[in-house]
Amino acid sequence: MSFIQQNIKFIRKQKGLTQLEFSSDLNWSKSQIGAYEEGRAQPSIDKLIQLSDLTNIPIDILVKNDLRKSGTTSFIEVGNKRILFPIMVDDENENLIEVVPTKASAGYLLGYDDPEYIEQLEKIKLPFLPTGKHRAFPIKGDSMLPMKDGSYVVAEFVEDIKQAKSGYTYVIVTKDDGMTYKRIYNQVEENQSFLLKPDNSSYQPYEVPVSEIIELWKFTCSINTQEYDENELKLSSIIEMFNGLGVELEALKKSLL
Repeated sequence: MSFIQQNIKFIRKQKGLTQLEFSSDLNWSKSQIGAYEEGRAQPSIDKLIQLSDLTNIPIDILVKNDLRKSGTTSFIEVGNKRILFPIMVDDENENLIEVVPTKASAGYLLGYDDPEYIEQLEKIKLPFLPTGKHRAFPIKGDSMLPMKDGSYVVAEFVEDIKQAKSGYTYVIVTKDDGMTYKRIYNQVEENQSFLLKPDNSSYQPYEVPVSEIIELWKFTCSINTQEYDENELKLSSIIEMFNGLGVELEALKKSLL
């Protein structure tokens, strides 16, 4: 099914243009705009290329995806290509959060820029979240204690990764390693990289070049899917305390040598 008819009208209205003004921008005739919007004619491939060049939106998105569902024409830049990045809303215009399921997390690396893949994800609504584009990601392993394996991190999309704040936790999506959740330290000015540091000191920190990062999401809140038992809470508290005192403990160790 082609959505080009609805999309031409939607793009024009988002720009606040009349059919005559829009036709002037595209070097089309006003009658052509009317015919396309009313479904009386279909634009040729040359016309689609012109529309794509004007909006910087790939032709396949213009044809295959209903831009009206995004609630806004929201896109991110990947190289010189714009990728549809809709902010999904419900019937009451409330933002919806896509949930990346644990079983399908490996497929996220292949589908993160595919609107059809994102549209098929389950969605939830958390009214207390701040304004912004949020998504929920599954957590694997114990590198970020006290976050339990199987928990979800709800995080806000960061459009300019160079503005990421050191010492805060983020979901990082990279070309080679896929999706991970770590505390990051911004080293962009020094060597075009980020230092990813697990909160669990049993795991070593490592660097990731900026060029490898596909998406960056800043922690907003977490959802635990399992209850903590008493021993886990004590262990988590102890680990968190020792991580916070890491510098002091290292200094004490050196003084005793």
